[in-house]
Amino acid sequence: MAQIAPVPQPIGVHSQFIAQKTETLVLKEHVLSLSGDSFSVKLADGTPVLQVEGKVMSISGRKTVRDMQGNHLFDICKEHFHIHATFAIKNPQDQKIMEVKSKFQLLGSKAVATFTSSNGKAEQLQMKGNWFDTSADITDEAQGGIVVARIDRKLLSGKDIFFGQQTYALQVAPGVDMALMVAMCICMDEKNNEGK
Repeated sequence: MAQIAPVPQPIGVHSQFIAQKTETLVLKEHVLSLSGDSFSVKLADGTPVLQVEGKVMSISGRKTVRDMQGNHLFDICKEHFHIHATFAIKNPQDQKIMEVKSKFQLLGSKAVATFTSSNGKAEQLQMKGNWFDTSADITDEAQGGIVVARIDRKLLSGKDIFFGQQTYALQVAPGVDMALMVAMCICMDEKNNEGK
């Protein structure tokens, strides 16, 4: 994957997860885990970054995201009673810090994430994927459609797909919150799993 240019001003909520350079994260789903769909999130060099724990028997499909010290960062919850799939990212106090809502699109898939960055700026990022959702670009339309992150599943081996596990390569631009981009990637995975 080609390098993604740095963003003009930081985008995100978690200052400790703002990428200092272009970072590639690998999200590996653990389908057969006893806790439900869980993910390990590592840098391309294998350094663990985040742990994502799925909750069994959760109507919202709640997933808890923690840093490697075990600190609770946020939960990803599917919201019901919406026409289009909608996910809420909630902080440990159960307050919504980001919403990811899918939009109808004839070819491919599209979702919009809305949140307020820690600098107080209202953000709206678009995630557009191909028909089979093996890749997606996350763009900031307010800044001229610049790419802030890129999700790609094609780079990775077929054995993951054979065993029903998803593995994603997530490339994040310098200046962007890696934890929120992981949340968007997991929302895309959840949306894709609905059709199965």
